[in-house]
Parts: sequence; structure tokens; C-alpha cells
Amino acid sequence: MHPAAIPDYRHHQDPGSPCLEDLSRRWTSAQFAAEVRRVAAGLAGHGIRAGDVVGAMLPNRLELITLLFATWRLGAALTPVNPALTTDETRYQLDDCAARLVVTDDDNLAKATPGRAAVLTLDNYRALTGTPPDTRTEDSDVALIIYTSGTTGRPKGVVLDHANVTAMAGMLVSWLRLSAADRCLLILPLFHVNGLMASVVSPLTVGGSTIVAPRFEPGQFWSWVERFRPTYFSAVPTIYLLLNAQPGTAQPDTSSLRFAVCGAAPMPREAISAFEDRYHIPVVEGYGLSEGTVASTINPLDGPRKAGTVGVALPGQHVAIVDDHDSPLPPRRIGEVVLHGPNVMRGYLGRPEETTACLRGGWLHTGDVGFLDEQGYLTLVDRKKDMIIRGGENIYPTEIESALYTHPAVLEAAVVGRPDEIYGEQPVAFVSLRPGQHVTAGQLEQHCRTRLAPYKRPREYLIMDALPKNPVGKIIKEPLRDQARSQPRP
Repeated sequence: MHPAAIPDYRHHQDPGSPCLEDLSRRWTSAQFAAEVRRVAAGLAGHGIRAGDVVGAMLPNRLELITLLFATWRLGAALTPVNPALTTDETRYQLDDCAARLVVTDDDNLAKATPGRAAVLTLDNYRALTGTPPDTRTEDSDVALIIYTSGTTGRPKGVVLDHANVTAMAGMLVSWLRLSAADRCLLILPLFHVNGLMASVVSPLTVGGSTIVAPRFEPGQFWSWVERFRPTYFSAVPTIYLLLNAQPGTAQPDTSSLRFAVCGAAPMPREAISAFEDRYHIPVVEGYGLSEGTVASTINPLDGPRKAGTVGVALPGQHVAIVDDHDSPLPPRRIGEVVLHGPNVMRGYLGRPEETTACLRGGWLHTGDVGFLDEQGYLTLVDRKKDMIIRGGENIYPTEIESALYTHPAVLEAAVVGRPDEIYGEQPVAFVSLRPGQHVTAGQLEQHCRTRLAPYKRPREYLIMDALPKNPVGKIIKEPLRDQARSQPRP
């Protein structure tokens, strides 16, 4: 189904069906459709037309979702803005995509103004009214402009059209067997494509519903599950690790959950097993990028689910491994992961050279390193830029991190390379600990001695209260590299 048509279709099919709710409000399909029509009319009254870009600088809330569908109804595109951005970062994104209007709340109003985009506060947004124009959205119209994290420079705008969104929703619905009976508990931020696609667009496409939580709260999560009875949720490894570290032995009622999805970064297989054993919920690990409209591989719901892999290609997509000359590699050979399918982005906004390089040969070059097995299951080894070369030996930080995760005191681990005059680079490990646990660098070294070859073992172990993360909860390594370079040599 075309995503812009979802509100009206749901209204006509089953107007009283549950559609969206948060911690205090509940909307039926009819109420949702009425809200979308009202907001679309109001946006049109503010001059928004097909081809325009609208910004949304809001925390997780129902208004952001209605804004998304109202924008699509007009043939315009939405660019979600992370509320945690600074004023400079906010204005850069809004100016880069030439947003004509941005909707924000009082907390972020100062960061959104003054700029080129007109600003609507939530109070003004709620007062929008008018007659919605008769418009038709095409598959080629831009639907979303999602900005990358920008760890290696200014963020890039990933341009996704309605054909990308439609294809991705169809793949997720088919693979996860979503139906009108499904209810997704949204705990990921809506400024990220994962939250938008896996937790909102996909369930709404088939008549399901979404519960919008303001953010992930470890102490509240299981009470939300028991209260709202979701059938699935999508999360990042950090969330599962925090849930694994919850104190006590009380078992929450998880009987409503069919499965949970894990993505954004590889998750240690021991952590997946610990979560499944404790909470009795199957975890299907997947892999994707914003440039691929969120997902390209997922482990199947019905076996075999191979722990340590991120599954097989979703229907309609192709995954391959290539060498440095873009030649395909056979199973079990490590190389760059490349993707092909109708979900692959149109390109980077205003960056033709980077688009050409990333999409060369008709394949999306991910920058991730991995291998396929004989059955097509993908194992991620690392990011190409994260690989450490020590004395001519390739070291993949993920392998070291996996070894560290097997220590019972370790909550999170990240390994980076530090320049070395003799070997070129040496691995340095950063870890945070589970609540109430204590461990020394020497104990971590002893733990790794039985699991890693000598050249792979970190030359230093640094214990931190918490590891730096991006707004989605994925560990970011650039600050750790800076710290490793500045640390006095042991």
C-alpha cells in the first residue's frame, strides 16, 4: 500500500480499530485519519506544496506521526530533527534540505529560530485547520530526508522516496508476518528511520497499531509491556544489555510478545541468549542502514535463527560480499557488504560525487565488513574504518568486544585502534560495568588470554561509567579514539 494512503484506507476499512496511543491518549483509525486531514489542510494553508520539505523537531509523540502522514498527503517530504542537536546543528540540517517549515515544541523553539524555515509551535500546530487539498503522491516523490550521524564530517541527507518506503514496509510486513493483530511498542526515537519504519509505518500498513513511548526507560519498560500488551518491539543492543542487567529475579508477563527485533549494531550472541533465557522472548537480529530504508537482512522468525549472524536478505533484496576491486567473493570470505534492492536510497542530498561513489555499479556500498555463509546468513565483522592493522595483521574490534562481553561484570565494550610507532596501531579496550560489579584491568586481560591470540589482545583496558552513544543508543567510537590517543602509554 502507498504510505500516503494509509490513514484514509484504515478509516474506510475499520474506522473503530485501534491505531495509535501513547501513555495517556488513544486514537482509533478514524481519529487518526481526521487528524492527518486537519494537519494537511493547515500545512497547505501555510504554503506547503508537493516537493517541499517540512521539519519535525519533536520528541516521541503522536503529533510527530500525524505530521509525517499529513506531509506525505501533500506530496511533501519530512526531515526528522533530533531534539538533542545544538542550534548550529539544527540550522545546518534545516538549511541543507531547504525546509520551508519546522514544527517544534517550546523546549526546542530557540534552536529552530531564527532560520530560513518558518516555525510552528505545538500550540499553533494543534490549532491548524482548513480544507485539505486534493493531491496525489507519486512513488517518485521524496518521502523522507534522514540525516546520518555525521561522525566523519557534516551529516549527509539520505533521500528516500515513496517507492523506497513502500518496498521496505512490504518487506518487513512479509518477513515478520505482521497483521492487524500486531501492536508495536515504540521505544526508539522517531527522528531515526528504524523507529519510523519498523515501529510505525509497517504495523499501520496492515491495520496494526503502535504504542508511542516517550523514550526507553529500563525501570518502566516491563510495566509498559504488561499494560499495553504489545506483540513486538524493535530495539538496539544497548537496550537489551540494560534489560539483562536489571536487578532482581521477578519475571514480567511477556506472554503478549511474539518476538523482538535487534538492530543498529551487532549484539554478542551470549547477550541474546541471556535475554531469551531470562524473558522468554525470541530475538531476531537484523542489519540495515538509513541508506537502505532501515533493514536489509533479518533472521527468520521460524528457524534457523543463527545467533551471531544478522540473518538473510529480506525478500526483494540482494546481499553480496566484494573485495577492494568490487569483485564478488565466495562464502566465508571476508569483504565489504553491498546491497541491492528497491529499498536503496535515491542518493545523498546535494552530494552527487558521494552518491556516485556509494552507489557505484548499482549496489549500495555499506562500508561494513562481513561474510556470508553457504545458506546466505550474513555475519558482520566490523566497519571498514574501524579495522585495526597491527604489524600487518588485520584485527577486527568486534571479535575483541565479543570476548569482553563474555565477562560477567561487563555491560558494554568498545575497542579502538591507537597509533603505535612500531606496530602502526594497537587495540585499546573501553568497558562499562554492570551495576554493583567491579573488575580490574588485570582481570580483563586474564579473561582475554584464554579467548584471543596475543596480537589481538588490547594493550590497555579503560573502565568508564558509560560509553558514549549516539541518540539511537549505538556506541560511537570517535570520542574513544580521541581519548585513546591522548592517554599516557602504560
